[in-house]
Amino acid sequence: MAFFDPKAKNIANYQRSIDEKKVSVSRYYDEIGRYYYKQYKDLNVDNTKDINTRCDAITKLTNEIEELNVKILYEKGLKLCPSCRTENNLEYTFCFKCGSRFDEQASAPAAEKVEETEAPAEAAPVEEETPAAEETSAEDAE
Repeated sequence: MAFFDPKAKNIANYQRSIDEKKVSVSRYYDEIGRYYYKQYKDLNVDNTKDINTRCDAITKLTNEIEELNVKILYEKGLKLCPSCRTENNLEYTFCFKCGSRFDEQASAPAAEKVEETEAPAEAAPVEEETPAAEETSAEDAE
């Protein structure tokens, strides 16, 4: 059972974060309702900017909640089908329900993708050295 403790701890942390974000979303919905009602009561008041700010925050939080849900599934050894939203085993190449093919890069959570994108960044200085070598050869030609 000691093997599952880190996974359970990660899942609990993700779930706690999701719960906090859901509370924030609910609070933003309440604020939007208040702003909209104030605008309804007094037509001279324009709360559109405040309402749009809250709507943008809700969209951002909803996306973060979705990312955390994907991470929870990954910890459980599952992934979502992008077509039918069915949970599938990580090893599956095709969805068992709808048959759509999984993209290999999309199946890993965002934290895993960050590690993959950092590796090519180390090769970037090598690319920067080659244009400098071309500049020196251009100067020699003059």
